[in-house]
Amino acid sequence: MTREELLRRAAELVPVLKERAARTEQLRQIPSDTVQDLLASGLIRIGNPRRFGGHDVEVDTAFDVGFELGRGCGSTAWCYSLWTAHNWWLGHFPERAQEEFFETGPDTLFSSGLNPAGGKADVADGGFQVSGRWGFSSGCDAATWVMVAVAGSRPNELTWLLLPRSDYEIVDTWFASGMRGTGSKDIVIRDAFVPAHRAVNPERSGAGDWTGWELHRRLSYRAPLRCLAGWDLAAPLVGIAQGAIDDFTSRLQRTSGPGRTADSVALQLRLAEAGAEVDAARSLHRHDIQEILDRAARGESFTELDRARYRRDKAFVARLCVRAVDRLFEGSGARAVLETEPIQRCHRDVHGASHHAALSWDIVAEQFGRQALGLGPSP
Repeated sequence: MTREELLRRAAELVPVLKERAARTEQLRQIPSDTVQDLLASGLIRIGNPRRFGGHDVEVDTAFDVGFELGRGCGSTAWCYSLWTAHNWWLGHFPERAQEEFFETGPDTLFSSGLNPAGGKADVADGGFQVSGRWGFSSGCDAATWVMVAVAGSRPNELTWLLLPRSDYEIVDTWFASGMRGTGSKDIVIRDAFVPAHRAVNPERSGAGDWTGWELHRRLSYRAPLRCLAGWDLAAPLVGIAQGAIDDFTSRLQRTSGPGRTADSVALQLRLAEAGAEVDAARSLHRHDIQEILDRAARGESFTELDRARYRRDKAFVARLCVRAVDRLFEGSGARAVLETEPIQRCHRDVHGASHHAALSWDIVAEQFGRQALGLGPSP
């Protein structure tokens, strides 16, 4: 399936997702009909390696789909982006793990819990004995596997472990102000055995461990996983912010005429600046992804400063989107707080999503500043 066809299918889903957005929030998870629409469209398979039903496109297409779906429903775009990125991540795992995961077909999904603080994994014969609790596992209700992070064998390194649905429990803790439909609940694991072939070191994937490239010959597997991870989180924010622009513009166009709201210079200026911010965010996102893929094609290495810059840029994309939505929300009048107004959902969702650790500006800005000044990591 071509990139153009995939983007066309994404655009067709936008009005459907917009109509379901309120119900998605009420359910606090992605509705089953929306999950089926995403699977039937083939959009999630953008992440799959080709041998497991993937398309002949790169991960940049998935991010553009996230831009599009976010215009309709931020929660759906978020879960879509994660499910798709996860299936791309899977290509870095040992081949046996990939075969086990996709044994049920190319539309298999997994969620994740990447904060290792609440879990532990003891080395056992042939693998790991795992217990713990992981929060914020977006899209877990539709998934049949989970991937959790635990402390690695070296300081400041992690190990990612893949487990089937029978090995964990979902605990409903997701009562949030924003991104309500993501169903980002807790995962509880009690003394489950994970074989060694279902483990991967994300720091080495695409940066010394070339399993993904050797198995699939897909360009994105020649770049460090850490350089490409997290952009899936930023993409939905661009879509949410564009959705706010769409709603703001449509609402003003319905009030044109002498003395009407659309003739307000103040609101015209807000729309112009918000539009420029979202265009800049989208362009920065695309620029960095293309740069990563181009450098991978040339076989170039990535310095610590490069990696810090990519983390900075992801967070700045989020920052631009929050600014844009705030600007429009502040100019939307009293009706903007009503649940029937889409812009209030955009406002809550863009703030909720921007609080993800990978998109936290202060942390990554300091990291970049220290690297750029030759100071090294913070003590």
